[in-house]
Amino acid sequence: MATPPEPPYPGTGPTPPGQPGPGPAQPLPAPDDLDYQHAPGSRVHLRAHQRGTDAAALGRLALHVPGFLISLLSVLLVTWLLDESVGLPYWILALLWVLSGALVFHRPTEDFFARHLLGLRRPMPWETARLAPVWREVTARAGVDGSRYELWIENSQDLNAYAAAGHIVGVTRYALEQLPSAQLAAVLAHELGHHTGGHAWSSLLGYWYALPGRIAWRTVREVVLFVITFASRLSWLATTVLLAVIGTVAVATVAELYGTPLLLPTLPYLMAAVGRRSELRADEYAAVHGFGPKLAEVLQMLHSADQQTLLSATPLGSPKTRTGPLSRLLSDHPDYPTRLLRLQPYLRPGR
Repeated sequence: MATPPEPPYPGTGPTPPGQPGPGPAQPLPAPDDLDYQHAPGSRVHLRAHQRGTDAAALGRLALHVPGFLISLLSVLLVTWLLDESVGLPYWILALLWVLSGALVFHRPTEDFFARHLLGLRRPMPWETARLAPVWREVTARAGVDGSRYELWIENSQDLNAYAAAGHIVGVTRYALEQLPSAQLAAVLAHELGHHTGGHAWSSLLGYWYALPGRIAWRTVREVVLFVITFASRLSWLATTVLLAVIGTVAVATVAELYGTPLLLPTLPYLMAAVGRRSELRADEYAAVHGFGPKLAEVLQMLHSADQQTLLSATPLGSPKTRTGPLSRLLSDHPDYPTRLLRLQPYLRPGR
């Protein structure tokens, strides 16, 4: 069966008469090297269920439950103090805080999050001309309505991309300007996999609900350190008594909660493991939809760059620095050899 001719890619041919070009200071789009493109006017079959929540997203939500409960207790304590001082019912603010999680999917809130927290910006017209056809190809292959997502740009010379909140897909200028279209499509397909698997919104939702607990913990820690420092200036006896009181309260808290706080130190390692699993799931999503070979090329390029950086940063004659086992356990991204190995089944002929 003959392959249909590829539609012309914006920016690859001469500028039509009377149409302004991108300007001499703007980079030209990379050549169109996608293996196959859906024509802009062709029919695209959208899946009935375009988004879901896979095991990685559910695992992340489950691990955020302790943080949510600690945050809820912190919010209830603050609202109880407000109830005593200003007469405001404590449950109202607590309920509003619980309902505020819906802002993860609120478009204006996402806009603020992208601009002011992630440092992203809207694409310029020539960037849209470069990015839109590639994104259209990715979503067409996946059967996803691409108009549901917002494309953003980060002014960075690193090769990177983002999936955040409910609808944010960000890509760096380096990836946009330097990657060929097929490799850029593979990167975007990976980020789309994060969205369709529920990884992006579950991560942000968990972070938001754990935020009051983190603030409360840091506040308590600073207060305790200040009190201990102040007591140590008075006498060693006052310091000893204070430490004994703090230890007694801590033991009583652990006993009252059936030892649950003892599990908190393991949460960062479990979170990182879930993060690594979500990255492999997103790689698999991109590979299933035909972007596996080009995604492998990008990963191999990143792996080679890391190796080159390690070699150039290592003084001659000194042993190479290697990441320790604890650091690897706390990494939320698998190493590149692992990701490339998991992609091997999708690189065989016929897949």
